[in-house]
Amino acid sequence: MKLRITPLNFASAFFLFAAGYSWIYGIKVTGSKLINLGGAIGWIFILFAFVVSFMDIMFRNFFPENKKLWIVELSFITLSAIIFLIVK
Repeated sequence: MKLRITPLNFASAFFLFAAGYSWIYGIKVTGSKLINLGGAIGWIFILFAFVVSFMDIMFRNFFPENKKLWIVELSFITLSAIIFLIVK
């Protein structure tokens, strides 16, 4: 099995890091009293990491060439960020 580094690998690693960070240090909501959402937000980041890993596997099956895979995954990340900013 060949190890292929892709942009969605970096994204899922970031989400796993964010989940671990939120579990260790906790996350507090600004403007409220003593609400610690570290566990809930950690689970949300784990869910995001799972979804991103699944998308990475799907893209790997559809695009066997590494160059096309990088272009498609970077386009997917860019499109997701643009949609997030429009909705926000």
